Amino acid sequence: MIRRLASLMFAGLALAACRYEPVPEPALSAKDQAVLAYAPTAEVHLPFERYKIDNPTGEQPGTIVVDTKNKFLYWIEPNGKAIRYGVTVGDEAFGWAGEAKIQRKAEWPDWTPPPEMVKRWPHVKFTKGGPENPLGARALYLYDNGRDTLYRIHGTNEPEKIGQAVSSGCIRMRNIDVIDLYSRVPMGTRVVVL
Repeated sequence: MIRRLASLMFAGLALAACRYEPVPEPALSAKDQAVLAYAPTAEVHLPFERYKIDNPTGEQPGTIVVDTKNKFLYWIEPNGKAIRYGVTVGDEAFGWAGEAKIQRKAEWPDWTPPPEMVKRWPHVKFTKGGPENPLGARALYLYDNGRDTLYRIHGTNEPEKIGQAVSSGCIRMRNIDVIDLYSRVPMGTRVVVL
C-alpha cells in the first residue's frame, strides 16, 4: 500500500513538473459507440493515459515512434509537440524493432492469426471484427519496402495489459486511443519501433 501510494505521489509530481496537456476524446461513429459498449475496459495507470507533451524523440512531424522499453507510442506533431499513448508491446521472444510504413488501415478488422501463431497456440482462430476481436477498434498495418511485416498497431480486448510486454509482437493500444491515432495518421506514415 505504501509503495503504491509513493508511486502515485511520484507520478503526480512528475506530471506537475512536466507540461502534459490532456487530449480530448476522439469523435466516435454510431458503430464505434455501439461496439465499444460491449468491449472490455480497464483503468489505465496515470503514466499511460493519452497526453500531449514536448516531443522527446527528435523525429519529424508526421512520424510514429514506438518506445518499446518504456511502453509508449508517440505521434509527432508540429511545433515540437507529440501525443503520447500507453501501449502493450511484444515480450522479449516476439519483440520487433525497425522502420516501416503504414500501408493499410482498417476499422473493426477481422483477425486471422498467422500460421506461426497457430503453431504455438492451436486454440487461436479467425475472429470477426467486434468487441472480442484481438485487433480491437482499429488496425494500422506495417509494411517494409512494400512487404507486410505481419506487425500491427491495433486496439486490444485486454486493456488491463497496457504498459506491459506481453503481446506476440504487435503494438496494442486502448481502443479509444487507437481510434484517436487512426484519425490522425495518413497512409504512408513512417513508423519507427525502438
